[in-house]
Amino acid sequence: MALRSTPDHRFDHLEGYDYEPQYVTAVDGNADMAYVDVGSGEETFLCLHGEPTWGYLYRKMIPELRTEGRVVVPDFVGFGRSDKYTTVEEYSFEMHYQSLETFVEELDLQEATLICQDWGSVLGLPLAVSEQPHRFDRVVAANALLTDGERDTTLTDTWYGFKEMVEAARDLPLATFDISGLIDFSCEGTLSPSAARAYDAPFPDDETKAGAYAWPPMVPQDPDMPGADLHADLLEDLEEYDKPFLTAFSDADDVTRHYRDQLRELVPGADDQPDIWIEDAGHFLQEEAGGELAEYVTDFVRRTRG
Repeated sequence: MALRSTPDHRFDHLEGYDYEPQYVTAVDGNADMAYVDVGSGEETFLCLHGEPTWGYLYRKMIPELRTEGRVVVPDFVGFGRSDKYTTVEEYSFEMHYQSLETFVEELDLQEATLICQDWGSVLGLPLAVSEQPHRFDRVVAANALLTDGERDTTLTDTWYGFKEMVEAARDLPLATFDISGLIDFSCEGTLSPSAARAYDAPFPDDETKAGAYAWPPMVPQDPDMPGADLHADLLEDLEEYDKPFLTAFSDADDVTRHYRDQLRELVPGADDQPDIWIEDAGHFLQEEAGGELAEYVTDFVRRTRG
């Protein structure tokens, strides 16, 4: 069970993300999860990233969210400043889910607003809606997905193409996974050189990318895969979810945009909230429209505050 930590100097001089990291030991007393914890006030925001990004993804949202309260942005194990296993086999759905549970319990998050995208929704929605709803006052599902293992109702051909690309890269004699290149490809605009450097920063070599290689095939693709049961329960629980629920999707994301209608039809009260389509943005809407999305979120919080 080899673990590596990305050298600190890789994260020097990141534009817009000069926050001091903190750490929680989240996996079997072994792997540490890094996180940023800034601001204070009435509200708490838990911001969860997806594949293959890290907390840096939320840098454009943090200033606006801080006007309402505390902002907590963890890096999942294998990403960002968190510890990284060096083989794909060390990663599992259960490990990621349990590490997120441990994280919110160690910080004792209460009355929080979940903001989740991509894998942040795969892990965060079951936790916030089904497993620990007492810790969360509301949910923002931004380019989020549901994945109970039924392909015809969940995962798209675009997603399967991405998974196959990652698997092919891993199987090359000289495996290579262009992290910033993938993010740039998934955006409508062009990723700046400074942002590309920041997204590549956690991964000094291919061995440290094991977590990024592991995540796509791990998404439940049939009902017997780990995690599919959590999302089957989630779908049932969402039908009775009575807390504020906001959907925010970008118009150019072929991976998740069809979940917008599913969520708004499924969750009571979701269609009472504004119908947010972020224009001219791809999968990583926090990167391309973070300031705009953050304003939607703070408006949502103000409207629904008890």
